[in-house]
Amino acid sequence: MATLRQQLLGLIDGLSPSLEKAFIAAIDEIKSEVVLREVVARLEVRDVEGAIQALHIDPAAFRPLSEALRQAYDAGGALTAQNMPRLSDPMGARVVFRWDISNQGAEANIRNLSSTMITNITEQTVVAVRQTIVAAYAQGAGPNTIALDLVGRKSATTGKREGGVLGLNGPQADLIERTRINLLSGDPALMRKYLALKTRDKRLDKAVQRAIAAGKPLDADTLNKVLMRLRDRNLRLRGEMVARTEMLSAVMSSKHEAFQQALSKSNRDASLVTRKWRSAGDRKVRHTHQVLNATEVTGMDVPFQSPSGTLLRYPGDTALGAGPSEVAGCRCDVEYNFNFAEAFARSRGR
Repeated sequence: MATLRQQLLGLIDGLSPSLEKAFIAAIDEIKSEVVLREVVARLEVRDVEGAIQALHIDPAAFRPLSEALRQAYDAGGALTAQNMPRLSDPMGARVVFRWDISNQGAEANIRNLSSTMITNITEQTVVAVRQTIVAAYAQGAGPNTIALDLVGRKSATTGKREGGVLGLNGPQADLIERTRINLLSGDPALMRKYLALKTRDKRLDKAVQRAIAAGKPLDADTLNKVLMRLRDRNLRLRGEMVARTEMLSAVMSSKHEAFQQALSKSNRDASLVTRKWRSAGDRKVRHTHQVLNATEVTGMDVPFQSPSGTLLRYPGDTALGAGPSEVAGCRCDVEYNFNFAEAFARSRGR
């Protein structure tokens, strides 16, 4: 039979696509509502903030992601309850525990998880847009070109906008701008950097290689195709990372809450719980979590301290200030252990 860890990781894998799909759908909806002339009008007078406002990157656009997150939270808590060790009260009587998603703590957690996720996505998207506009002005791009780079160009096949910056984060926007500069440089060494990008469209490699061989900048039409495909593939990559990271946060948060509820139902003190960090145990684990592996703490809210100084109560926990470097794409787990036997012995003076 699969362990709780295996079941929870399977749950994250199974539900992540639903959040990823919701993310992409939200970006498509934002793009579809943009009135291009309004964005161009603000760009013509170099009103960067006005252009951003005209894109209507509102938190409400990402509300559909909250339902996927809630589903994962509920499923994680239910799985944890099903696998809960035998519980007893201080007198030794058996305690029956059932997961309660309507619990005040659980509801507060869901609201916080959802709000944090949506705020992060919205703010990072705005950062990417602002960076793109500023860089485009520096390159001498016109308002129409900048606007299309932001929202994408309509596909003749689907009618949907493709290849826009909307939905990307700051580092991704920076990567694409550096790629533009490199491919326009005519410098073979700089241009070859494009061929090392994992998110490039390899079908365009030959065109880039011909420009490199000729020692010339990439032509405008091919450059537009290269950057459009690069943006689209980075958007999908971001959707995958957002989904995986947020699902892990939701499931690990619900696991923690389920143990909190079980303690409360058993009328037991949190000092009877020990928690041990468990990494995924492979080469992909970030160094800080390799160091944390097998670290044990006592109590429910005593945090683990990463070598970076970051505090986390469980993988994916951002409530204590952990940033992307500690939570993005994490696959770790925490093992919870009740020491009720020791408490019973202490109560008998042993």
